[in-house]
Amino acid sequence: MNKQIRVFAPATVANVACGFDVLGFALNEPGDEVLLQTNDTGEVTISKIIGDGGKLPLNAQKNTAGVVVKQYLNHIGSSQGIDIQLHKKMPLGSGLGSSAASAVASLFAVNELMGAPLSRTQLLPFAMEGERIACGAGHADNVAPALLGGFVLIRSYAPLDVVSIPFPKDLVATVIHPQIEIRTEDARSILKKSILLKDAIQQWGNIGGLIAGLIQGDYELIKRSLQDVIIEPVRSLLIPNFDKVKQAALANGALGCSISGSGPSIFALSTSLSLAGDIASAMRKELKIIGIDCDVYISPINKIGPKVLNSHHASSHEVTMANYSNY
Repeated sequence: MNKQIRVFAPATVANVACGFDVLGFALNEPGDEVLLQTNDTGEVTISKIIGDGGKLPLNAQKNTAGVVVKQYLNHIGSSQGIDIQLHKKMPLGSGLGSSAASAVASLFAVNELMGAPLSRTQLLPFAMEGERIACGAGHADNVAPALLGGFVLIRSYAPLDVVSIPFPKDLVATVIHPQIEIRTEDARSILKKSILLKDAIQQWGNIGGLIAGLIQGDYELIKRSLQDVIIEPVRSLLIPNFDKVKQAALANGALGCSISGSGPSIFALSTSLSLAGDIASAMRKELKIIGIDCDVYISPINKIGPKVLNSHHASSHEVTMANYSNY
């Protein structure tokens, strides 16, 4: 009897202004869903991808979701056959951790199918390898919050040291995704290779201040610290009307506003859902002025990361997409 499981993994906001490659948090939406089913082929396959506009490879060796499942099975010494069906419920190249959500959903799902022999933290290196396949850099600031939920600090990459940061329960994220695409590789290639010491000192102070503000629930400290003096000034040039969008967010009650990941998505943090809605309207208005539409997501910080939507034993002749049609 084959087993199948359906899992959701969330989008994430990486960098969080001052924390380039070391800070990230999870959203409730959007995200990706996967349906995994065991079989007796001994192979990892991807039979279907929905919502990607035909852009993602079905070849499991070249797809983030397939690569991480394959590496996971090799690690635990299993020759279990797995078929993956992936539903992209978020835009590609959005700066919201699209590849991370696919990798985390698939990893979490296969780990559950195999009896959960690894903890979420132990799954993290496999998810990071998926990021390396997707964009050439095995960073953890998307996959760590997608896996662990909440706010996450990557204190070190060698050795990997990941810390969950407490945060005030009223914190709400507004995220807008302009209808343009920025490739992560391109957004990384324009960054300066060296920075001024005075800028580094200011950035370190902001990272420390942001973490202290989150832990203490000090919104004024969070507000003062949500500033990026190194990455944002360069990357914001790729996002039309960024400065006006940011000013609109701040003028309508945002604690801070910056680029989500490598962009073009822009996030703002505030202290209530009603404020978050006002901020979204103001940000969207500034983009509409120059003729760019956007998707809007308003979400408290997601505390749980990936979640199982359903799982059951499936007979070999069952059409797996029957359970997939309500996506």
